[in-house]
Amino acid sequence: MPALEGIEIYLKDESTLPTGSMKYRLVRAMFCQAVADGAIRAGTPVFAATGGAVAVAGALFAKLLDVPFTAVVPAKTPAEVLDRIEREGGQWQVAEQPPAAIQEETRALAARYGGYFLDHFTDAERAVAGWDGPTIADEIFGQLEGEPNPVPEWITTGAGTGATSAAIGRHLRRHGHLTRLAVVDPENSAYFPAWASGCDDYTTGMPSRIPGIGRPRIEPGFLPTVIDLVIPVPDAASIAAMRWLRSTVGIEAGPSTGTNLWGLCHLVSRMRAAGGQGSVVALIGDGAEFYRLTHLSAEWVRARGLDPAPYEAELECFARTGEWSAG
Repeated sequence: MPALEGIEIYLKDESTLPTGSMKYRLVRAMFCQAVADGAIRAGTPVFAATGGAVAVAGALFAKLLDVPFTAVVPAKTPAEVLDRIEREGGQWQVAEQPPAAIQEETRALAARYGGYFLDHFTDAERAVAGWDGPTIADEIFGQLEGEPNPVPEWITTGAGTGATSAAIGRHLRRHGHLTRLAVVDPENSAYFPAWASGCDDYTTGMPSRIPGIGRPRIEPGFLPTVIDLVIPVPDAASIAAMRWLRSTVGIEAGPSTGTNLWGLCHLVSRMRAAGGQGSVVALIGDGAEFYRLTHLSAEWVRARGLDPAPYEAELECFARTGEWSAG
């Protein structure tokens, strides 16, 4: 951004992973742990309760292990996601229960068929913590080696299961980095109000409109003790930042990346106001391909009462002048 002299903004692109999403890392760790524990053996059917990126990655790893995979999906799951599950070798079925009960429906289905329930909300953080390969945090610091400011001032990420923020936060403390960790949180999610109030069982009862991040309840993998700041981000701002990246920078990223970028601009504005310099890192959670009929569609956005235009103007002003009035 031209007005931010002395501050380098880096985007770590997780859309380049084999299934196009950072959820690939979580599912890989869960499958490895399940195989090591003996929970998945030859022929064990695997079930997951999701119509998102976890299902796509689950189908891939099940195919690599030559075991059956079924995703139990919400009724409104986009056709593009269902097609991707099938292309990766999995199958899907529409849940009989409402979204809030899909987890238990899938758990019961796995038990009925003697299968393994891939419970990413409960197990992802533990699996990632036990992963003995390079982590996303290892990669961030490895990839910044040789850059002007190899230890960033801030890293921002969203929270779905909470596993990614936990992995990064643990890494920062384990290695003694002064880098601070911010979690960005969309509307309807429980993470910001829970973090701000100190209530560990906060619930909203409402789904997030930003895929992959935001939850109506606090998930077991969310570790507030390793997080320095949680930033609430309006959904219209997430969409605006996603679109701004596409139109101005040429980066095709999903809406959770927009949430990350909006939160990062908030942090960078604070750095600039304090005369600070250095680097900051935000994560690209996935690409834009799955969102052409939703978050990139003007009709879809209007139907949900969202107006990204004022937020896009804010981003344009910030890039040009360094002035940030969004708070």
